[in-house]
Amino acid sequence: MEKEKESVSLEGGKVILVPYMKQHVPKYHEWMQDPALLQATGSEPLTLDQEYQMQLTWTQDPNKQTFIVLDKQMVVGEFKHGEAHVEAMVGDVNLYMNDLDDPQMGEVEIMIAEPKSRGKGHGKESVLMMMAFAVVNLGIHIFRVKIGESNGASLSLFQKLGFEETSRSEIFKEVTLELNVTKAKHEELLHLMGSLVMHT
Repeated sequence: MEKEKESVSLEGGKVILVPYMKQHVPKYHEWMQDPALLQATGSEPLTLDQEYQMQLTWTQDPNKQTFIVLDKQMVVGEFKHGEAHVEAMVGDVNLYMNDLDDPQMGEVEIMIAEPKSRGKGHGKESVLMMMAFAVVNLGIHIFRVKIGESNGASLSLFQKLGFEETSRSEIFKEVTLELNVTKAKHEELLHLMGSLVMHT
């Protein structure tokens, strides 16, 4: 039995990134009934039991990092690390370190599932916070994203963050973009990490 990774929450200006907990699963499962979200994230529909199993793998797999995105304005009462705050869940941000040729390459995914929370900068802040966390804690030096050609909002977000297109798959209708962590980018992400409130 693999042990769970160290639990940490990161608080930024608009969002709080919290570990993916069992209490989040029903709401997450509800989101993933939406065909548009399944298509945008390239996901297969899972049963609730399968979603609970998936949550467990996320907490234990050393090659994955995930946070649930909370909208700070929707948190009821005071934020407490270790509490799920399901009422404020708006999406998730993930990092996969599954490139065998380069274990320090991280593939990023972002999903803002709640329509009312889109277009407010939550996705951008969540991605930047995940990148800062990954550079500081996981030694990531190159970030990659794979985005469906039709997902204009996501393509625009990552291009604004400095990601550049490296390949395009006609078969999968998917664009791959990458961002090298240059010295300047590293310093920028370190500075961002220093401005976040870390809850453990």
